[in-house]
Amino acid sequence: MTSNMIADPNPFNLFTTPWFWASFTGWTLAQVIKMTTGFIKTGQIDFRYLLSTGGMPSAHSAMVCGLCTSIGLTEGFDAPVTMLAAGFAAITMFDAAGVRRAAGHQAKILNLMIDELFKHHKLRQIHLKELLGHTRKEVFAGMVVGSVVAAALTCFWPHPPRTFRCPASPCQDRAAATPPAAP
Repeated sequence: MTSNMIADPNPFNLFTTPWFWASFTGWTLAQVIKMTTGFIKTGQIDFRYLLSTGGMPSAHSAMVCGLCTSIGLTEGFDAPVTMLAAGFAAITMFDAAGVRRAAGHQAKILNLMIDELFKHHKLRQIHLKELLGHTRKEVFAGMVVGSVVAAALTCFWPHPPRTFRCPASPCQDRAAATPPAAP
């Protein structure tokens, strides 16, 4: 057994990192913005917005950009884990604006077809959820929310986060790796 463990075996320590709190706070803020906007439009508080998909801003984008930004700010933007987080964020945002949005359009068309069918037949009517994806503007707004939350949270984080880099990582502190100058 090696003593160079790079991962913390205690899963509850996840809640002590700026990475968790930046992503969670970004997601929560985006959902609260949706709920507030819904309240302004309808005059009623609808808690379903807290778990809904679609709408302005994208909570998925806020969450993954909060994670990516906080990792970049604490571990360095040249760290492999930051590159992994950036790839994860890009895929998530592409999916939100592309695949899920297309599924929402298909649901809208299917709902129109079902409505037309029910004009002529007596069948049980079930509508599909149409607001699944996001416009590019909603994804961008989510990205901004997540990045700003992460920057603010990591700036005011009370203690430096632990690093989980492999000891052989080329992105470790280069100053510590630099040999002392010759006299």
